[in-house]
Formats: sequence, C-alpha cells, structure tokens
Amino acid sequence: MEHQNRISEFLHVGNKLLSWYKKNARDLPFRQTRDPYKIWICEIVFQQTRISQGLNHYNNFISRFPDVQTLAAADENEVLLYWKGLGYYSRAINIHKAAQQVMDDYHGIFPSEYEEIMKLKGVGKYTAAAISSICFNGKMPAVDGNFYRVLSRLFADDYDISGSGAFAYFSELSKLIMPDNVGDFNQAMMDLGSEICKPKNPLCHSCPVSEDCLAYSLGKVSEFPVKTKKVKTENLQLRYYFVHRNGHFLIQQRKDDFIWKKLFEFPPEIPEEFEKYIVGLQIIGHKLTHKNLCIEIYEVEITSDEAWDSFIAENGYMVTDVEASHEKSFPKPLETYIQKWLRA
Repeated sequence: MEHQNRISEFLHVGNKLLSWYKKNARDLPFRQTRDPYKIWICEIVFQQTRISQGLNHYNNFISRFPDVQTLAAADENEVLLYWKGLGYYSRAINIHKAAQQVMDDYHGIFPSEYEEIMKLKGVGKYTAAAISSICFNGKMPAVDGNFYRVLSRLFADDYDISGSGAFAYFSELSKLIMPDNVGDFNQAMMDLGSEICKPKNPLCHSCPVSEDCLAYSLGKVSEFPVKTKKVKTENLQLRYYFVHRNGHFLIQQRKDDFIWKKLFEFPPEIPEEFEKYIVGLQIIGHKLTHKNLCIEIYEVEITSDEAWDSFIAENGYMVTDVEASHEKSFPKPLETYIQKWLRA
C-alpha cells in the first residue's frame, strides 16, 4: 500500500512530462513511425552519436536498408560502408547479425516481447525497453544516462549510477512517475535529458518539472547524478606501413576481436628487406572511448615492379586505389591519411 501511495504522490510529474512532450517533442523522422525495425535502427545509431550529427547517417542507412529483410540479405562490408562516419563499427556488425536472427528465428517478423527483443545481437535492456514501449505498448522504462540524470536530480537521490545495481534501482524509481503511456514517457525523458536537464549547464528555468525537482529546490543540481567509478583510459600504440606504387596501395581487413572490427587497414608490418623503401613517417593521435591511440604510419614507396609483385605474393595483401577505397570502410585516422596522401 505504501508503494502505491508513493506512486500516486509522484505520478503527476510523469503527466507533466507528457503534456510538455506533446507540445515540445523534437520533430524527428523516426518519431513518425512505430515500425520496430526503424525504431531499432535509430536507437542503435544514436547510442553513441548526437542526433544532430547522426540524422543524415540514419536517413541514408534506412534509405538503403528500408526493412529487416533487405538488411539481413546485404553483404557485411556494404553494411559497414553505410555505417561509415558513425564509429563504433561493432554496432553495424551486430545489427546485421540481428537482422539475420529476425529472419531465421522469427520468420522475418520483428519480435514484440521485451524478453525476445533482448535476444537479438547487440540489443541491451535500454534498447529493448525503447522498442517494446514505443512500438508494442510495453511497460518498461528505457533507462539510460538521461534517466539517471533526470531522476537523480528530481529526487536528489545519491545512488551511485556507476554501481552494478543502478539500472534496476532507477528502473524502479522511474515507475514512481511513469504514466500508462510508457512509449511517449520514455521519449519525453530522452528529450528532457538531452535538451534541458543536460549534464552541464542545465536549463532549469525551462524545465517543465523544475518545481517538483528536489535538487533544484536545494540548489544542488550540479551535485547529481553521483558517479564514483571512473573507467581507466588505456594508451595504445599502433604501427602501420602505407605501401604504395603508381597510385595503388595495400590493405587488409581487420578481424572482429579488437577495435575497428572488420574495417580495412594498412599492413601492420613489412619484411626487413623492404624497409629501404620507407620514405616518411607520420604520427597521429586519436581518441576512442577509454583509449588513447598513438598511430605511427610509415610511408613505403616501392620503386620497382619486381619488388611490388614480390611483396604482394609473399604477404597476401589486397591491392586498391583511392577510387576503389571509397567502397571500403577504414578507421577514421587511416581514411584521413589516405586523403592527405592523395592531395600531397
């Protein structure tokens, strides 16, 4: 009974959010559909990408792969190519495999139950809850960073969001304000967290629930959410050899057991007898999530056909040129290197 009383006490907050959302919802293409395939793609695209930066990528991806059948039947390298510019390429590999799961395990029909959606490759609790609630009226809060931030401030709750129990804790907390229309509620929380209740410099004066926000009333908005654990940043050093002759250069495809899964790269090593062809070195710094990369790229210009043919025969690399390389996906620093080499 006490829990029910608390729900009635705070439920007006969720209703305020819905009223605000109806008037202020962002006009986005995926807001005009309840197609689970399109909602799924948008959720994966915008996991690590701001909407302003990823919207064209989303539109291009949906234009090429308009449904799960088309995506499942596509070649993996083409899927990676259409993911180009979004980074975190394991997401593209996972959605391709998940599309094939839908075709093989669900007869081409996107699953509607939360537990079944969770079985798809690369789909976590947040994404499953978003799809379930928006497309199938599921009653699961789509808890993500926006939820953590909004709820911890709203209740001035110091539960550590870096702890293993944070998802379950904030899922229960969200139910205190969650109305029946969970799909719109989840999207309202996303918009509120990204547009108003920002990590830094939140726009509290524009917040529809500021008068209900305990952290705001206490003047402690900047103290929430509480996060004590910090992921240690790893420093990695990579070495590549850009081996070229007459406008052609050598590449290989990465495996799927480390960063830049299945993307193309330059040779990571060369036989000692070819070191005499090294004509330059460029060092590039590049940041990934929790990784700082220092990339050494040695330019190797082969000056004879015999040496070129020997290098290819002994090492089995693929030969490409700048035009053909546009049809392949490279890590951003290597793609930038190719473009600079072309202009040199």
